[in-house]
Amino acid sequence: MEELIARVTQKTGLDAATSTKAIGLILAFLRKEGPATEVNQLIAALPGAEEAIAQAGGGGGGGGLMGMMSAMGGGVMALGGQLMGAGVSMGQMQPLGHELFAYGREKAGEDVMGPIVGAVPGLSQFV
Repeated sequence: MEELIARVTQKTGLDAATSTKAIGLILAFLRKEGPATEVNQLIAALPGAEEAIAQAGGGGGGGGLMGMMSAMGGGVMALGGQLMGAGVSMGQMQPLGHELFAYGREKAGEDVMGPIVGAVPGLSQFV
């Protein structure tokens, strides 16, 4: 997980703690919204992924903008609200997604990542 966190911090400018929380939020989201078999394979291929998910706590809906985004669209919009609540700006979300999914492809393979991206509506614009 340290290698992934280093890559994300370098690409996004986020600090390590925020990067870890953001990765955990994304993986928790994928676990909830994505195809179970492939998501479990991805999480298994990323040492420390379970800890990042637990540390992120899955993030609550929250109020304000996060709650509004959650109520409006759920899915990727709700994830965006959670990421913003964790300190990730809109401009950092796409590089974060690109780096996480590139790393996932390196560790778990395209045969795992492709079905995940294809199964979650709206996810492809961030990866």
